Amino acid sequence: MRLAGKSAIVTGAASGFGAGIARRFIAEGARVIIADINGQGAEKLALELGDSAYAQTVNVALSDDVEAMAKRAFAIFGTLDILVNNAGITHLPMAMEDVPEDEFDRVLAVNAKSVYLTAKHIVQHMKKRASGVILNIASTAGVSPRPRLNWYNASKGWVITATRAMAIELAPDGIRVNAINPVAGETPMLKSFMGEDTPEIRAKFLATIPLGRFSTPDDIASAACFLCSDEASMITGVCMEVDGGRCI
Repeated sequence: MRLAGKSAIVTGAASGFGAGIARRFIAEGARVIIADINGQGAEKLALELGDSAYAQTVNVALSDDVEAMAKRAFAIFGTLDILVNNAGITHLPMAMEDVPEDEFDRVLAVNAKSVYLTAKHIVQHMKKRASGVILNIASTAGVSPRPRLNWYNASKGWVITATRAMAIELAPDGIRVNAINPVAGETPMLKSFMGEDTPEIRAKFLATIPLGRFSTPDDIASAACFLCSDEASMITGVCMEVDGGRCI
């Protein structure tokens, strides 16, 4: 019960890493808003997880949606202890110059602008309480880029730099900001990273991970639970690789 009495928002929480984080947070005693553009998926997971889970349909790239999400959190919880910016998308693997402009805009809006928008609507609340934890889900792609995922790589590099900048600015206000850099995992996004899911492509991908497996939602949830708990009260500005050694 490391998060007993805590309240949290987890974006992109209807599936993948976000769902894993939401499950773990609730198991550890937190109440969680499961926020996702897939409202039906969020409702389904909230129903499964019980009275400590609340579904919220949100497009994290839209200011009005993010503001509505924040206001609902304050209405339900009174205060907000933890924000997990997990929602993210990628473009399909291709030469950087071939990525359509609208795809570039969408990747940057969901992966980068969303972090700005949640800060805009939530940080002032945390400052007033002189307390809070923000966790951004970045990627090993922002540390050790993969070819043909150029603009996705760049968006996650932005998240890593934003995390460090946020941490140093918000530390005097009692707010900690960290990130997790997962390696590709068994989530709905895996096929998008690989282009197509075949045994040959999987084997090639796994060959770049020293521990020899993809990450799982449980792996990311374990790291997230630690970084958002009071056990990590002296940790801020850290971008933790959860990658089986890929970035070594």
